[in-house]
Amino acid sequence: MRVWGLCVLLLAGSFVPLASAQQPDLVQEHWYHSYATLTVDVNAWADDYPEIVDLTIAGQTELGKNLWVVRISDWSNETKPDGSAKEVVYIDGGHHGNEHLGTELAFLTAEHYIEGWVEGDQEVVRVLTNTELHILIMLNADGNDLDTRWNINQVDLNRNYDHHWNEQDETQPGSGPFSEAETLANSIYMNTVVPDADLYVTMHTGVWIMLYPWGYIPDQPIDWELFHHIRDDVNTNISEIPIRNANQGLYPNSGTSRDYGYGIMGFPTFTFETDDEQWLLGTVEQLSSRLGEELDVMEYLISNVWYWRARLDVRSIDVSDSQLTLDVQNQGHATTNNASLQYFASNGDLLWASPFFSVNATNSTVQTFDVKGIDFSIDGNWNLNYQKRIIESSQWINETITPNSLLLPGDDEGSFLIGYGIFHPLSIIVGFIAVANVINQRPPKSDEKTETDELN
Repeated sequence: MRVWGLCVLLLAGSFVPLASAQQPDLVQEHWYHSYATLTVDVNAWADDYPEIVDLTIAGQTELGKNLWVVRISDWSNETKPDGSAKEVVYIDGGHHGNEHLGTELAFLTAEHYIEGWVEGDQEVVRVLTNTELHILIMLNADGNDLDTRWNINQVDLNRNYDHHWNEQDETQPGSGPFSEAETLANSIYMNTVVPDADLYVTMHTGVWIMLYPWGYIPDQPIDWELFHHIRDDVNTNISEIPIRNANQGLYPNSGTSRDYGYGIMGFPTFTFETDDEQWLLGTVEQLSSRLGEELDVMEYLISNVWYWRARLDVRSIDVSDSQLTLDVQNQGHATTNNASLQYFASNGDLLWASPFFSVNATNSTVQTFDVKGIDFSIDGNWNLNYQKRIIESSQWINETITPNSLLLPGDDEGSFLIGYGIFHPLSIIVGFIAVANVINQRPPKSDEKTETDELN
């Protein structure tokens, strides 16, 4: 049987020149990628579509194979059309060399967005205009060639991360955290290239399930509202795939890339387990059909990545009677703690900062603060400081805000006060309309000044 498997591997290698990166053929749809065929495909993508595909190398395996990262976006612009930063999605596959369908799902995800761009799919164009996809398709290339779970050092790469390493009596976790070239390179890429990713999905094979943190303890993650929202939305509208806490949904495990991605990096993270087909070199059913439902879930996660964090929108600020009332809405699906409203003078000095407050996922809140003795008439700017998610490692956001409505002491509450005051263009327009209505409704007496005279 071992000899037969080797023969098939050699036979598969002979098909390498036939591999087509853009048009899946018999080989592409039914044979799992080897390192050689993957190298052909990702380089073909980079050569054919340089406007959206940027191919880079995160590092090498223990045996020196390149860890290819396919970066996909509309690279004609570094930002979104409005000038804000693009969302970032990080995906890796193939931690375990014999879990081929997880590797293929990573490949199909990249292929979907490349081919969709070429075909002019409007949703794909929208995503790539506003999002960067970073996809490391095959992390354990050495293990893939040997069709084994482990890397060449017989280490389980998905137990080798520096997050509660070896706390669950794990088998073959390595001599220490990041002892292996593959996991060390993956962690460096996370920390240096995508440190503020808005989504991280690591792809595996074995059980049809999606797992979110934690694996090392049975507790729900502190950002459980975000994970539960995604679970409910997927199960209601896309797929019945179980979506569970990893510790309870599968089994206790530690030192995983999933828990590292969430606990250390602050990413919203999922382990995507495709199904139980492993230790084989191909499949009778077409891969794009077999993994079609899983790809639908990935499209959902990527298309909605804007929502996988807290996004605070200040609706109004009202200062009266030595109190400041703040009305803020969360447009994202993650809760934030330790948010603070701040007022800075034009020279950068902090004049006032509110106590910390929280805003729940997809919710709004009204907060009232004591501002006795604070002069907000000084020329300055309002800032909002908060974390994308509750997890302590999550990125902090500090942004200058323009409230939809601002009312300060001395302003006439009956006036048309929009934005930052009566000189806002909309306020001026509304004011002229109001004056015109008054003139039309009451003809002036001969001995009385007109409204126009009064204005002059």
